[in-house]
Amino acid sequence: MKLISWNVNGLRACVTKGFGDYFRSENADIFCVQETKLQEGQIELDLGEEYHQFWNYAVKKGYSGTAVFTRVKPLTVRYGIEEDSEDEGRILTLEFDKFYLVNVYTPNAKRDLSRLDYRMEWEERFRAHLIQLDAIKPVIVCGDLNVAHQEIDIKNARSNIGNSGFTDEERGKFATLLEAGFVDSFRHLYPERGDTFSWWSFMPKVRERNIGWRIDYFLVSARLAPAIIEAEIDCHILGSDHCPVKLELSEKLMG
Repeated sequence: MKLISWNVNGLRACVTKGFGDYFRSENADIFCVQETKLQEGQIELDLGEEYHQFWNYAVKKGYSGTAVFTRVKPLTVRYGIEEDSEDEGRILTLEFDKFYLVNVYTPNAKRDLSRLDYRMEWEERFRAHLIQLDAIKPVIVCGDLNVAHQEIDIKNARSNIGNSGFTDEERGKFATLLEAGFVDSFRHLYPERGDTFSWWSFMPKVRERNIGWRIDYFLVSARLAPAIIEAEIDCHILGSDHCPVKLELSEKLMG
């Protein structure tokens, strides 16, 4: 089973920069996107009749938003976290026969960290959501988690300590999530691979020089770790300030 996740930073713009070509060439079973930045009716995306499309739009126009395109029709679809008034379209939870899929666009703490307190509270609710799901069946989490976990996940670690996306608080919440029974699929296979990132600033020459951050992930319930065949980061794919990340799982090992 092949899954792909991509923060497209505006799907309408990304469509003009090769999104469709990449989508068709990869032939994924499940394709998740974050930061769609659109409302219902603002795009007609022809992905073929075999794909079911699920969208969670933000109330604020041109902001946030997530979507999942899947060949297999899910049993249930949940928008946001249960009992959550979140209106930024950040979470989609799809239930399949053998697992839950959670597509997420984690809130940014902002450059001045003015949203860090909200981020911390949101992280607590999100982790509780995943733990609740994991008690029922295994979970696959993907998306832009807006945090570089370890120094190996960021080009200039020392100079970024304390900055949004690399604060002790954000990194600590990510570590706590892993400790709750989840595995970072890329690090599971490649514990020492550096200089492999998924996001680069739009500042001149930053991407060319590979001054990036790895903030886009596929996490899986620990009991799914043996099913991981491959975890890749398509650094060469343009169209957004993020690049796609991929996960291949053995369906036999998934139960």
